[in-house]
Amino acid sequence: MRPMINRVVSVLYLIFIALTSIPLFGCAVIIWCLTKPFDKRLIILHQFTSFWATLYIWTMPAWSIKTSGREKIKKNTAYMVVSNHQSQLDILVAFSLFFHFKWVSKAEVFKLPLIGWNMVLNQYIKIKRGDRESAETMMMQCEASIASGNSVYFFPEGTRSRNGRLKAFKPGAFILAKKMKIPILPIAINGSKNALPKHSINFHGRHPMHIQVLDEIPYKRFENLSVEKTAELARKCIMTHVDEHQTELQ
Repeated sequence: MRPMINRVVSVLYLIFIALTSIPLFGCAVIIWCLTKPFDKRLIILHQFTSFWATLYIWTMPAWSIKTSGREKIKKNTAYMVVSNHQSQLDILVAFSLFFHFKWVSKAEVFKLPLIGWNMVLNQYIKIKRGDRESAETMMMQCEASIASGNSVYFFPEGTRSRNGRLKAFKPGAFILAKKMKIPILPIAINGSKNALPKHSINFHGRHPMHIQVLDEIPYKRFENLSVEKTAELARKCIMTHVDEHQTELQ
């Protein structure tokens, strides 16, 4: 009986997302039309998108989200934002910080009706997995976005972890951080894996989630490090705040 109830909750929740996305996308289009002439970085649209995304956590009674360390984010600073990746919910969780950034996300997401179209409006950055030309284009778009004053958000593991433990970090984000000489902002996410495990769309009961902004890693700290060592520096920083690694760190 419990699995059936969980599946029903899941289906109803997905229907809720689909139905509410129609008017919310309409609002996004209006905001884009009204603000694009003077808001070149689309800050207002991103804030609305943050509300849109976080709404789906607020309206699920079984989920709660705690944010901490948001005061560490400096205004008017372009960061290379990197975090662990445990669940599809990580995107909603990250939006709950309500600070300005551009996502780097797989190209398939941009094709989703309404939600994907809104990502296009926001000028988030797409990448096709395994496509070298797409990766080169992504890097150029990231450079241009950072030069315009935007932070850029990567999941450097490249895909979701099955067990919550951090995988090796891919180099792209750290190549950019070194080339653009910007600080790295590490973020740790906990609890999302339990709320929505990889390859699952079922409801899994009550689960608290936590997103924690960690101390930035200033450019001077990794200026003379290799890309690989810079990636490992960021990975170890995040690892110390991820629940699945706490036993080995004690």
